Amino acid sequence: MERKKASDFPQELWALFDQYQHGGIDRRAFLDGAQKFAVGGLTATALFEMMRPNYALAAQVPPNDSRIKTQRVTVPSPNGNGNISGLLAMPANASAATKLPVVLVIHENRGLNPYIEDVARRFAVANFVALAPDGTTSVGGYPGDDEKGAEAFGKVDRAKMQEDFVAAAQWLKSRPESNGKLGAVGFCFGGGVVNNLAVRLGADMAAGVPFYGAQPATADVAKIKAPINAQFGELDQRINAGWPAYDTALTAAKVPHEGHIYKAANHGFHNDTTPRYDKAAAEESWRHTLNWFNKYMRA
Repeated sequence: MERKKASDFPQELWALFDQYQHGGIDRRAFLDGAQKFAVGGLTATALFEMMRPNYALAAQVPPNDSRIKTQRVTVPSPNGNGNISGLLAMPANASAATKLPVVLVIHENRGLNPYIEDVARRFAVANFVALAPDGTTSVGGYPGDDEKGAEAFGKVDRAKMQEDFVAAAQWLKSRPESNGKLGAVGFCFGGGVVNNLAVRLGADMAAGVPFYGAQPATADVAKIKAPINAQFGELDQRINAGWPAYDTALTAAKVPHEGHIYKAANHGFHNDTTPRYDKAAAEESWRHTLNWFNKYMRA
């Protein structure tokens, strides 16, 4: 089946889908709103299915790739939900003698899905140690389906989940393979977590790359010490509205930072399992990500 592109759907429909994805409306309300776009023999349900992720596409780096090694790990989180599980990925030759920079990879608001696991493996190929934790661990973990994942995500205490990510970051930084330089990258919900971790961890975080993530409170930006490289889609006005104030606050706090806004790209443009994927924007933003982490985490 031909892969769909964002431009195959009206932007108004994407705005409606964005509301659904972020809990503003439920599936029924999306289907009711999508009805007017269901033409040419399509149904609203068919549109919904076409716009959802297809995780069969999430395999830029296969799990059995000989260049890397991966394992499932469980990290103690006494201040959070007790523990948080995740996928740890690193180069095949990584050891306590290699001392590599480490990257926390934080998922969207569905839990640790195959796309985010693949991103962790991509970092391993790029010579980083990466941990992709699952914020839904305390309710059974990502259930293999995004709608059920959204339900699971909604059941987790948000403050405790934040503590889980802090615990995962500290555990990863102290790994024997780590050179002591911790970076964090996150997507959508995870982008917001990156910004909040930068506030929370201060100088304990070496660099952050939030993808279309909610910005922290302006009053908290002065606590940030990690250089920030923010990625945005031009059409994602909901998130982009917060960037100018964040940019100004980072400048005032003398935090090295960049903001990249990709022309005609939607929220979620890096996720290569959905029609919102924008190949040019995804590839350019990935270059910025690797360059940023290499610059601030390998010295």
